[in-house]
Amino acid sequence: MPTTPAPAEGTEENRPDDIRPEETTPEETPPDGTRPAGSRSAVRGLLRLWPYVRPVRGRLAVAAVVAVVASCTGLVIPLVLKWIVDGPVADRSTGGVWLGALYLLLLGVAEAVLFGLRRWLVARPLAGVEASMRADLYRHLQRLPIAFHDRWPSGQLLSRGTTDLMLLRMFLAFPLTFLLVNSVTIVVGVLIMLAQEWTLGLVLLAPALPVMVVCWLFEKRYSRVARQAQDQVGDLTTLVEESVLGIRIIKGFGRHRSQALAFRELSRTLRGTELAKARLLAAIFAAITTLPELAIGAALVLGTVQVADGSLSAGTLVAFLSTALALRWPVESIGFLLAMSQEAATATERYFEVMDAEPEADTAPASGAAQAAGATRTSGAGAGLRFEGVRFRYPDAGSDSVPVLDGIDLHIRPGETMALVGGTGSGKTTLTALVPRLHEVTAGRITLDGVDIAAMPRQELRALVAVAFEEPTLFSAGVGENVLMGAPDTAGEAELARALAVAQADFVHALPQGTETQVGEQGLSLSGGQRQRLALARAVVGSPRFLVLDDPLSALDVHTEALVEAALRRVLAGTTALVVAHRPSTVLLADRVALLSGGRVTAVGTHHELLRTSAEYAWLMSGRTRTSEGENR
Repeated sequence: MPTTPAPAEGTEENRPDDIRPEETTPEETPPDGTRPAGSRSAVRGLLRLWPYVRPVRGRLAVAAVVAVVASCTGLVIPLVLKWIVDGPVADRSTGGVWLGALYLLLLGVAEAVLFGLRRWLVARPLAGVEASMRADLYRHLQRLPIAFHDRWPSGQLLSRGTTDLMLLRMFLAFPLTFLLVNSVTIVVGVLIMLAQEWTLGLVLLAPALPVMVVCWLFEKRYSRVARQAQDQVGDLTTLVEESVLGIRIIKGFGRHRSQALAFRELSRTLRGTELAKARLLAAIFAAITTLPELAIGAALVLGTVQVADGSLSAGTLVAFLSTALALRWPVESIGFLLAMSQEAATATERYFEVMDAEPEADTAPASGAAQAAGATRTSGAGAGLRFEGVRFRYPDAGSDSVPVLDGIDLHIRPGETMALVGGTGSGKTTLTALVPRLHEVTAGRITLDGVDIAAMPRQELRALVAVAFEEPTLFSAGVGENVLMGAPDTAGEAELARALAVAQADFVHALPQGTETQVGEQGLSLSGGQRQRLALARAVVGSPRFLVLDDPLSALDVHTEALVEAALRRVLAGTTALVVAHRPSTVLLADRVALLSGGRVTAVGTHHELLRTSAEYAWLMSGRTRTSEGENR
């Protein structure tokens, strides 16, 4: 069963609570989860990580200082070489040479130990930062409205919680520190070279401006390609996930070749984008490596001439060139450090595209009749489940579009079971989804025992209302865990056994580990009827006050259906229920029936009354196909 991942040790109490969607106004994100590259400044985007980094800033600062000291320790080695060449070597002092070698060894060991210490300092806190960000992303996904999940491919969300967060951890562990460390090392190294021989130092500084221009151009182009690559990874993840979940369909219809072609096409597109990244990296590496190397060659020639004419000591030239060579790595690393920083900036942008999405409000502003009546509890006719002037259109639909539901007025009395009947596309499933507030009404209101559900905290509302959908979803967990999701934490074996009996799900006792048997991803190891019975058991296990069932028996054979209906009658007698029904046997469970047609309730009455008074209802219950002109729907 999916659970919220626990934050890493030492991070929960420092979890950044000040990250809120309302802090920024994100640009409009297309339904596929992608956004044009370069829409934000890289630095500005990376600064949004600060609330997560702030709790561990002290340890990261110490690690940065240690890395700077380690890098600068390496710059002392050329000065020792100068002392050895101009001193013991020139004086032919063997003891001095051995002493200099000892100094070099100690400096090398000190540099290695300091870099090892830096890695140790950052490993634990950055693992905590990644875990905290992943936990926040998971929590936020649970709070986002259904409309968000309808628009976003699951692979795009998955890639943000895995690949993107890995890139961010790598950025915080390496590029963030070494952009600072290498900058300080270059500045200190240049000062040392200028102090040794300022003319040679100016020669080595000559490529500085061209290198900065190359880096600026590279950053602009690489950010666009990096965004494309990460979005394409999300598309590829979506395809793989859909292929795994739909493997039965793929095999059943022999579509493995078309799926393989689709995968190959996406892989080829991603490969092309990755090659474009590689070409950009190769170009900047070539420029950043070639220009300084040319400057070092020119400095070597000029320095050799100066040594030959006696204006420069051999030790100074050795120290100068050794310092220049020591700076090769800090300079050459600029390219891939900038590349990693751009990928991290893109990952940050993608992460906060999800975090900036507006979550479900715990309570919603009342509208229409609710504004006049408020959220006060009423008595008499107001009790039970009531729809008052309910209108609904999906959030991404235009304001001038035809509502899915329009002017729904319906009252289900306390303890009554109401069957909801209608043709395909009439809005039955949408209406049932409004009761637990999976969607918010566009206008009007829904009340439970006289209380507007829009004014109720979602947790309280969903503790009162249990739902079972036509397409049952089970999690990769035990049978018992899946069923008890619908019950309070205090529920145990007795409640589980009762719910399984109501749903006629005794088949679970024949499974290898009984109720402990793992049902597999989405419960696909079970038949459709078995999954539907477990979903029904999950709905009734908590003895809810209000029960919403969306055609819960559609996958059952007639004999099992009859047994379930007999047991379900006893459950429905003690609750207020709304049941979507397509078959007369299910309708007969209800006290009354509401006919939904074209998004409106067109008739309410008992089953027998509607058979006499409504031609559409009689046709729906007969199961016949209309063939006369004007009767097709």
